[in-house]
Amino acid sequence: MLKDVAQNNPHPLLSGPSPVLNFPGPFPRVLSRRLGRAGMGRSLLAVVGCVALFGGCSHLRSRPAAQYVYVTAKQTFLRDRVAAVSNRTATVENGERLEVLEHGRRYFHVKTPAGEQGWISEKQVATQDVFDGFQALGEAHKKELAVASAVVRDEVNLHLNPGRETETFYQLPEGAKLQLLARATLPRSVSGRAQPDRSAAAASEAPPVAMEDWWLARDAQGRTGWLLSRMIEVDAPDSLTRYAEGQRITGAYVLTRVYDPGAGDDEPDKNIPIYLTVMGPYKAGLPYDFDQVRVFTWNTKMHRYETGFRDKNIEGYLPVKIEMAKDPYGKSALAQTPLPTFTYRALAADAPPVVPDPVTGMITPGQTIEKTYRLEGNLVRRVAPPGSKDPPAAHPTPEENKPATGKKRR
Repeated sequence: MLKDVAQNNPHPLLSGPSPVLNFPGPFPRVLSRRLGRAGMGRSLLAVVGCVALFGGCSHLRSRPAAQYVYVTAKQTFLRDRVAAVSNRTATVENGERLEVLEHGRRYFHVKTPAGEQGWISEKQVATQDVFDGFQALGEAHKKELAVASAVVRDEVNLHLNPGRETETFYQLPEGAKLQLLARATLPRSVSGRAQPDRSAAAASEAPPVAMEDWWLARDAQGRTGWLLSRMIEVDAPDSLTRYAEGQRITGAYVLTRVYDPGAGDDEPDKNIPIYLTVMGPYKAGLPYDFDQVRVFTWNTKMHRYETGFRDKNIEGYLPVKIEMAKDPYGKSALAQTPLPTFTYRALAADAPPVVPDPVTGMITPGQTIEKTYRLEGNLVRRVAPPGSKDPPAAHPTPEENKPATGKKRR
């Protein structure tokens, strides 16, 4: 029977020289007596072929793809066991990729790129799906222009979406510089608290829903995500913020610079920046980005900032456009000189009320009024066709109509 197998089996492994096999007992002698020396060789080849054929199948199976997780903690340790008492085997940092060797109960057994192994809590890592989500978010906003610059007040996590319960990954250190891209406003999360009474009687007596503002931001490394607005401050010097009069500066933009050799020690760089700022109240959930526009010019005689322009009680929206431009409507020679020019938008009075999207928190205004101004020296002048008038603007605070006194101002 073995002889027939050897003759009829076309498997390529049966060709070539016969291997040397050591079988226990009298098996080789029995084969040699019954089949002869040549028959024994062919029979042994048939056995080897069958073993190779079926044993080699395991090598044809594809290995499962490697799984990875990514460290979300600022810094943590891998441990040799999941127990109250364990030893540290490695130190890992935020953003580091770890290969998953085993997934236990609430813990991963992982390996670092350096080959170090240990256990880490699943609360300290992000899955591949979360990592891919952040990569896609950064790619989608890679070329988007910033609407303002800011500084991180304290260590903060970047979220994949606005909301406290959303996935986190990157952790930014205190003092990190950010580019702000977009704002969203959403109700503050109440997870873990008692559910509110939704009856009609309770609704009539319920206090207003607490809101939170979130900013989509990008750091110097291109890492992009959402963070709470109260965790950042707009990047502006203290010499400017002291003039904010209790309002929060939403954006600060340098229009130009003025050289003042007599500036005080607070201004080590004697090329003093002239700022355009947009401001709003310290309140979350507003349907606009700012309610006041101010230009701070520099008085070279008094060596201090002064208000060179103000437009207030408006519902303004970012971004603000800054450029060097001519005045196409001016007749003087100065009008043909490119000078710092800025443009902003305010909600029109006849536009419908602006309501944040209940899912994304994004704010989209209706009809807006566009206003453009130029800085000419320390004077701010409107850029508009002669005799043109803006349509009425919406006002966050109702304006009082003051009765005429009959006196003319001289």
